[in-house]
Amino acid sequence: MESLNQLEATFLMWIQENVRTEVFDRIMPFLSYINTGGMLAIVTVIVLLLWRKYRHVGVTALVSLSSEFILVNVLIKNIVQRTRPYIANTELLLLGDKPGDFSFPSGHTGSSFAVAVVMLLCMPKRYGIPAVVLSTLIALSRLYNGAHYPTDVLGAFLIAVFTGVMSWKYIYPRISKRFLEGGNTDKE
Repeated sequence: MESLNQLEATFLMWIQENVRTEVFDRIMPFLSYINTGGMLAIVTVIVLLLWRKYRHVGVTALVSLSSEFILVNVLIKNIVQRTRPYIANTELLLLGDKPGDFSFPSGHTGSSFAVAVVMLLCMPKRYGIPAVVLSTLIALSRLYNGAHYPTDVLGAFLIAVFTGVMSWKYIYPRISKRFLEGGNTDKE
């Protein structure tokens, strides 16, 4: 595990020394900020729940996001208790707000993808693809900002894909039938 941490820390230092620019130093902390505490994901779910046409997608996304939150923030972070990379390596400069929890897995990444995966699977591509692109940028911002190791982001992504796909497979068909009886359930 120590050699993996060292390899990942080396990668984060490479980003700091070779990729960081003044422009990205403003954009990347902002991308993290918009999903602090899963706020962007939560607002997206609320919008979907209020949007009558996609209320069934909102319920599905809520199940995915809730499942992801329990797995990532309640269980795994507290079991693994991985130290943040900027704490383990004092040469790594954190950009943005100082997180108050453990590093593995990334909550920002997990919450954004938990909703984006559902949107991609349950909505027209014009909504799903931008949601996945924005989630990818949020995930990359966690690395750029020095807040997470790459495996923190990868782990959160995999958990979110799992919760999103399981919600799509088991919740969406049941909830869609209830919300859309007699209506069109086709994706565009």
